[in-house]
Amino acid sequence: MSSKLRNTLIAVGMVVLILAGIAIYFIHGNPAEMTLDAVSGTDPVIAEPNYEKVPTVKLLGASGWPDGATPVAADGLQVARFATGLDHPRAMLTLENGDVLVAETNSPPREANGLTGKIMEWMMDKVGAGVPSANRIILLRDGDGDGVAETRSVLLSGLNSPFGMVAHDGKLYVANTDALVSFPFEPGQVKIEAEATKLMDLPGGGGHWARNIVLSPDEEHLYISVGSASNIGESGMDKEAGRAAIHEFDIASGTHRLYGSGIRNPTGLAFNPDSGELWTTVNERDMMGSDGPPDYLTNVPIGVHYGWPWIYWRFEYDGRVEAPMPQYLQEYVRYPEYSLGAHVAPLGLVFADGGKLGEKFASGAFVARHGSWNRKPVSGYDVVFVGFDDRGNPLEQLPVPVLTGFLDGNDDAHGRPTMLAWDQTGALLVSDDTGGIIWRVTAP
Repeated sequence: MSSKLRNTLIAVGMVVLILAGIAIYFIHGNPAEMTLDAVSGTDPVIAEPNYEKVPTVKLLGASGWPDGATPVAADGLQVARFATGLDHPRAMLTLENGDVLVAETNSPPREANGLTGKIMEWMMDKVGAGVPSANRIILLRDGDGDGVAETRSVLLSGLNSPFGMVAHDGKLYVANTDALVSFPFEPGQVKIEAEATKLMDLPGGGGHWARNIVLSPDEEHLYISVGSASNIGESGMDKEAGRAAIHEFDIASGTHRLYGSGIRNPTGLAFNPDSGELWTTVNERDMMGSDGPPDYLTNVPIGVHYGWPWIYWRFEYDGRVEAPMPQYLQEYVRYPEYSLGAHVAPLGLVFADGGKLGEKFASGAFVARHGSWNRKPVSGYDVVFVGFDDRGNPLEQLPVPVLTGFLDGNDDAHGRPTMLAWDQTGALLVSDDTGGIIWRVTAP
């Protein structure tokens, strides 16, 4: 084959791929038949599955934030910019001296193999999520206490798609996509020169690459979230070893164990200060239509199984899964505690912890819903509050909007709320990855 003919065929192939992507974007899709409210809360409607060979797609471009523009805070709250010009900010950690660490990170490089790979690459570029990972942790400092970080420095670089961070007992723990590592560190440092110490390997990369971590209330264990490599194990369950799970790491001994499983993509991790329970936000499976299954917020007792990939919402079976289901799994699968809605992509999670944003938000959890790519109409793109009762259970009410206005009204999004953290003053920090901003929400 001549080089000219080969180049022509390559060009034709690329045109076909682009046209296929455009066709999926503009034509394909199963619009929602239910409202988002109907599939949210403690008793959501679980829609009949609408299995899709090609996913419903509704992409919003990343339009960015005009100068001076902000999201819309709920009545009684205010929002302002804490830091701007960041490179895909994700997880945050507030240190005891008030400094805020931010992981500037994204997916590790992926091979765009075949039609699906090329279309996914195009989709990520469309929504502003296709940027290379900066692979670093930056330190933001608000030295004068005016609610704006006036200085920043690169604390760590050369990491591998870092995400979750914990500072404890003279160390900074970082969850790279493929390993839990630690560095000697004391609050006040602005740069870490020491080499990393690897503590445990983690299954790297895959469809869900982000690894979050949280410290237990007794400060003896770290909990690490690892999402699935695939949608429903379609590449083989051997590829899912140690995934769709939360792991427990014992700090003193260095040993670790599987803590909870069958959790497709747990990202937000937080302990309820009232009950002491570990909770997580979970992105459920795709290609079953716009109405579900619901993404959810739930507690994670030791040994729990939430059904992935065979079962969702306790009794619902996914007929697409080819891998044999473990015997007796059904009787051990647990109901999620609270539906956050279909395809809202919940990520960040923090508990109210004493009502830092006022009495209306005194008991419950704040959740950042990153926003859908596979629902018509779109869902998420906001921060919401889920109220809890005195026993530590979600109330029978819908999510309460806390921060909205991320959609620009022109079928694009200014940004996407990603992770949450409390700053030292009691303000809620919200990372906006495609907007490159950390927002600061306060009660006047």
